[in-house]
Amino acid sequence: MALLQIPAAGGAAHDLLALGALVTRLDPGVVPFSEANEYLLHVSGGEYNVAANLSTCFRQRTAIASAMVNYPIGRRIEYAVQKAGISPYYQRFDHDGVRGPNMAIVWSDRGQGVRAPVVFYNRSNEAAQRLKPGSFDWKAIFGDESSGNQRVRWFHSGGIFSALSPTTSDLVIEAMEAAKKAGAVVSFDLNYRAKLWAVAAAEQGLTPAQAEEGAAKTLRRIVSHVDVLVGNEEDLQKGLGLKGQDVESSRSAGKLDPSAFFGMIENVVEDFPNIKAVATTLREVHSTNRHSWSAVLWYDGKCFEAPRTELDVYDRVGGGDGFAAGLFYGLLSGKSPEESLRLGWAHGALLTSTPGDTSMVSLEQVEAFAKGGSARIQR
Repeated sequence: MALLQIPAAGGAAHDLLALGALVTRLDPGVVPFSEANEYLLHVSGGEYNVAANLSTCFRQRTAIASAMVNYPIGRRIEYAVQKAGISPYYQRFDHDGVRGPNMAIVWSDRGQGVRAPVVFYNRSNEAAQRLKPGSFDWKAIFGDESSGNQRVRWFHSGGIFSALSPTTSDLVIEAMEAAKKAGAVVSFDLNYRAKLWAVAAAEQGLTPAQAEEGAAKTLRRIVSHVDVLVGNEEDLQKGLGLKGQDVESSRSAGKLDPSAFFGMIENVVEDFPNIKAVATTLREVHSTNRHSWSAVLWYDGKCFEAPRTELDVYDRVGGGDGFAAGLFYGLLSGKSPEESLRLGWAHGALLTSTPGDTSMVSLEQVEAFAKGGSARIQR
């Protein structure tokens, strides 16, 4: 199996291009939704978060391909993309003034102590659901490896966007094929969300069992194009239909044990020999605000483990995307797999210490924590 062949930074326009939905997350803080009068608005999206983190914290040149609605909420999201320094490729839609199409809303409180965070969606008539093959000129975006006009080093997408509609999953595959042809590394975060796949399947008259089966079929088609896969054992089992130890039993054991994850890798690479790296975070939740945290990476047949640390969590949303961004940065920068894993682990941990879904920390803070730095005051 060949190691990752990452294009040089010199001639590329973008270190990473993400394909996914842009959303707003409404956050009432620790107040339950039924009692909340005020909300913070965070611009988010699993794929966007990775691009934003790489731009703002890791100083990489990133881009996002997404849907954009021409109305005030869309403009608010565009401001956030601009502020993050991300180059946009938008398929634009007009709002009819009443029904949409809309930029989706994710409602997510932070919980507190023994009260768990709550997440639910309003993705009705979402513009991103309308994206389909042909929505973007991939040849112009990616360039051509053979002619030396290689514009993108790394392409990233995820399972949440893929679940929005049959056309979005087809679009992901179209983009991955173009990325591979252009010589870019391709990554994918499984991010298996059963409720999203179930709703999409119900619209087609399918049962929950058929929804899970259909999700695995779709995700397996996608993962056959992937170099770097992000996902825990539940994602691998339910998202790809792979066998492994019972996920609920593993959770009830309450330990940061990477053995279940590494035990499944043989099944992953047997079914997908194109995969060169698989990574995930490990999280043991003691309370909403107290987590044990680690991460693991399988790279070219070798297993790597990050240290275990105890987190005082302010806002857990986006920690996994923070991990992915740090890991990708390390690999893009030519660092060793172990160094890359520690950068992802450190950035994901630090991201949970601030509000919102994207990074508010510096590269220097991430590097210091990855090397064993402490939370002592900096003077």
